Amino acid sequence: MKIKFTKMHGAGNDFVVIDAIHQQIDLTPAQWKFIADRRFGIGADQMLVVEKSSSPEIDFRYRIYNADGGEVEQCGNGARAFARFVSDKGLTDKRIIRVETMSGIIEPRIADDGRVTVDMGAPVLTPPQVPFDPSGLHGKAEAQDTLWPLEINGKTAWISVVSMGNPHAVQIVDDTEAAPVLADGPLIEHHPRFPKRVNAGFMQVVDRHHVNLRVFERGAGETLACGTGACAAVVAGILRGALDTPVAVQTHGGELIIDWQGPEQAVLMTGPAVAVFEGEIDI
Repeated sequence: MKIKFTKMHGAGNDFVVIDAIHQQIDLTPAQWKFIADRRFGIGADQMLVVEKSSSPEIDFRYRIYNADGGEVEQCGNGARAFARFVSDKGLTDKRIIRVETMSGIIEPRIADDGRVTVDMGAPVLTPPQVPFDPSGLHGKAEAQDTLWPLEINGKTAWISVVSMGNPHAVQIVDDTEAAPVLADGPLIEHHPRFPKRVNAGFMQVVDRHHVNLRVFERGAGETLACGTGACAAVVAGILRGALDTPVAVQTHGGELIIDWQGPEQAVLMTGPAVAVFEGEIDI
């Protein structure tokens, strides 16, 4: 089976984007994993699939597969790439697109300068809904947030738990470059208190409007940027009283701008989305 694709990235978080409206796509987790393989496949952090929506009020359905072949709920950088893809391919002429995901409806907006702003919806902050199991733990209050202790590599990491359609554990560190992202990230990802695993964020507060961020993504490992991770980190920082909106989030792959006006309000994420090349692969 031959599949046409476009390789894209958003701040270095790279994707294989596939139009499943004009070609039939029905792949196994092993086949998705093959596509993501950087030596034997195309190579990507995630695969993004464009499908017809199930409702006339929605423009498209957006499905996301991680590099391990598993389908996941949300990908913020991918949402920007998705919006640019459907616009560039002439699948829509709208500048504001309503998109159905596994975790709900999002609304990417395409600006004249090519950047895309995505309404990521309101964050979920109730631990069981993230999901996170706090039973038996003694959290500590910090401003409007509750921090939870995780024992990782013999040390206690105090984390904020946030869902942006997918689960995140965010901790503040002194220096992201010195943070044990590769050592602690997998342990946090698979910690038993996160029944669906979790994305592990390591955030350095530079000032009240600037942070540095590294994220060890669930099912993908550390990536150059994580859109939902940037949203979750800013939400956590604002709740902890360390940040004021808007916040520029510097990742290894580039800068994202996150705007959040507070609880029950939607998080807005703005950043680049770039097409790199097109091709066809035989699966």
